[in-house]
Formats: sequence, C-alpha cells, structure tokens
Amino acid sequence: MNAPVPPPRTESPLGKPLEGWRLRLYTIIFEADTPAGRSFDRWLIALILLSLGVVVADSVDSLHRHLASPFKVLEWVFTVVFTLEYLARLACVRHPLRYATSFFGIVDLLAILPTYLALLVPELHALIDIRVLRLLRVFRIFKLTAYVSEYQALGGALVASRRKIMVFLSVVMMIVVVMGTLMYVVEGPANGFTSIPVSVYWAISTMTTVGFGDITPKTDLGRLIASLMMLLGWGTLAVPTGIVTSEMTAQRQRRPTTTRTCHECLTEGHAADARFCMHCGAMLPPYQEGRAPGA
Repeated sequence: MNAPVPPPRTESPLGKPLEGWRLRLYTIIFEADTPAGRSFDRWLIALILLSLGVVVADSVDSLHRHLASPFKVLEWVFTVVFTLEYLARLACVRHPLRYATSFFGIVDLLAILPTYLALLVPELHALIDIRVLRLLRVFRIFKLTAYVSEYQALGGALVASRRKIMVFLSVVMMIVVVMGTLMYVVEGPANGFTSIPVSVYWAISTMTTVGFGDITPKTDLGRLIASLMMLLGWGTLAVPTGIVTSEMTAQRQRRPTTTRTCHECLTEGHAADARFCMHCGAMLPPYQEGRAPGA
C-alpha cells in the first residue's frame, strides 16, 4: 500500500507563509510584472523624487526661512510612508534579516533613519542630509518590465568584460606612473612637479583630458610629453566603451526574463517558464503575467 503523501509545506523556517496576504504583498512590493506591482513601483519612485526635492529645497537658505514648517511636515509624511513601506518589506519576505542586510535593505533603512536620529538626538541633526541617499532607491525602476532586459544586458556586458577592463586600467596606471616619473625628471620641483605622486596626478588629469591647469609644463620637452599624453588620452577614453559595446553585441538573445523573485534567496530575473530558482534551486511560485500568485 502506498504511503500517504504529506501535505505541501506552507511555512518557511522563519514562519513566513508562502501563500495568503504575505505572498500577495510580496508580489506587489518585490515584483513588477503585475498591474499592482507596476503601479507600486511608479508611485514609490514618484515619492522618492518628491522627497528628494524637499531635501534639496530645504537646503536653500531663503526657502528654509519662509517654508521651514511645511518642509518639516512634508519630511515627516515621507518618513512615515517610507517607514511603513520598509516594515511591509520585512513582513512579507521569508528571511527579513537577509533583506535588511542587502544593498537595498540598507538603503531603505538609511532613507528613514536620519529623521528619527535627528528627533532623538538633536546633536545629530547634521546627519539629516544623508536623506539624499533616497535617490539610490530610484534604481528600483530597473525592476519595471520595460527596463529589465536592458538592465540585464548592460550588467551582463560589464561582468563579461570586467577582466578586459581591469587589464586596460592596469595599462593606464603603468602609463601614468611612467609618464609622471618622466615629467618629474624633466620639469622638476622648480616648475611645480615637486614629487612623483604630484607628477602622477598631473599625468592622470592630462590623460583624462581634464587639465585643471594647476600644474603646467614649462620646458619644450615637457610640453611635447604633455601633447603626447593629451593625444593618447583621446584614444584611451574610447577603449572601455568599445570593450563593453563589443560584449553587448556578442551576447546572444536569451529567453525573455521577468522580475520574478525567489522567495528563498531574493534573486530576480527568472524566466517566465522557470520552475526552480537558478541560484539556490528553490521552487518558484506559479507565474501568471498580469496576476499576482494566489490572487
């Protein structure tokens, strides 16, 4: 006689159910392939930009003198909204600590922490300018379906070309060290090249075509070396662009990806027909475009 099949497990080790309101809330907050998820991300980005505008406007002395009270009220409104959103994210994930220590989790916390610290410890009021880190949260726009493939293509090209870029940067560093040392010998302290590090700084600013002008060669040989550095800089700036572009061109079109997120390891970008996470192997919830699982 066949043994009875145990019922499917609906609780995670941390007690977060994989169905019900937590799953629906998770789908809205962390995924953007449903109308509710897309609307949530767009409203969130709009609030982030508005809150950043308040921070910037409040730093203008004339506006602060006349609108200090409205700015303070708006700041607390934004802080309360972002706090509720942060708590909702912790409530709906299976591993709250893993999310809290992730990049976006830390950014979310830093977006609300300065306001509370300034209230509890007035001496820390200077830290309130850290609220500008809310701008980093705009990167959540990459979760919108229209930007997922472009974001992943660019990220994949950067990862694939990282070794070539490192080799290129190593060559550039060797060039600026050699040319900076040469300029230190040719020009010397009398013309502003007081040390090899200062000369290397001049070589970097010249090769990148920045040219601050705080240090300039005075001898004919030094000007010849500077001219060569400027011409070399033009070609140097084009190399990283060419490396990344060639990698993007070489990448083959893969299966369409979505913003589906694994509930175990919180990684994104799984294909619509994927059944298991490509990173940790956990089973993914059913995917239906335009609908939240369990809805």
